Amino acid sequence: MIGTEKPTLYSAVNLLPELNVDSFRWSRIPAEQVIASSAAAIGARGIKVLQALDGPEALARIKELIPPGSEVMNGSSTTLIEIGYSDLLKSGQHKWIDLYKKVISENDPDKRAEIRRKSVTSEYFLSGVNAIAATGELVSCDASGSRVGAWPFAARHLLLVAGVNKIVPTLQDALQRIREYAYPLENARSKKVNGAASQIGKCVILSNERQPGRVTLILVNDVLGY
Repeated sequence: MIGTEKPTLYSAVNLLPELNVDSFRWSRIPAEQVIASSAAAIGARGIKVLQALDGPEALARIKELIPPGSEVMNGSSTTLIEIGYSDLLKSGQHKWIDLYKKVISENDPDKRAEIRRKSVTSEYFLSGVNAIAATGELVSCDASGSRVGAWPFAARHLLLVAGVNKIVPTLQDALQRIREYAYPLENARSKKVNGAASQIGKCVILSNERQPGRVTLILVNDVLGY
C-alpha cells in the first residue's frame, strides 16, 4: 500500500518494484479495532500513545511535545522524512538545539564520531519504528546501533513516530517483518545512498518502560516508512 504523505526518492513506493517482498502482508492499514487494541497494549507497557490522522498532524504533535531550547537528535528514518520533520530541521524554522547539525559540521572523523556517540543521550531523540506487535512491543534494528542506542536508556525522552502499517499480530511477526520487509528496503536504500549494503546488526525490543513519560509513540493512521 502507498502512503499519502510526501514520498521521497527512497520511500518504499519507489524501492518496491525492484524487490521481491510481500508488501500486502507487511505494510497495510489494519482494521480500526486492531489499531485501538494495539494502542491500548502499548500503553499498558508504560509507553504513551498519541494518535495522528496524517503526517502533518504527527509533525504538529512533535512541535507541541518538544519545548524550545531542547536538544534534539534523530536516527535515520524514512518516516521522519515523509512527515516533514527532516525538512523542518533543515529549514531552521524551529527553536531547538539540533545535535545532528553539530555532527555533520565537524570535519574531524574522530571528533564527529564522538559527538554522534554522545548525541544518543540528547534530551529528545526521535526515531521511526520497524515493527509494532499488537501485543504492545516496539521493535527497531539498524546496522551500527546509532539509531537504536537511545531507545533502552540513553535519551531523556524517546519520541517515536510510526505508521499503523507497522502493526503485526505478535512479537515473532514483528521480527519476521524486519527480516522480510524492512531490511530488504533499507538494504536497497543503503546501496543507493551509501554505495554499501546494510545489515541487521543491532536490534532493540521495547517491551516495558519503567520511567513514566519517557517514551511517547505517535501512531499515524497511514502507511509510512519501511
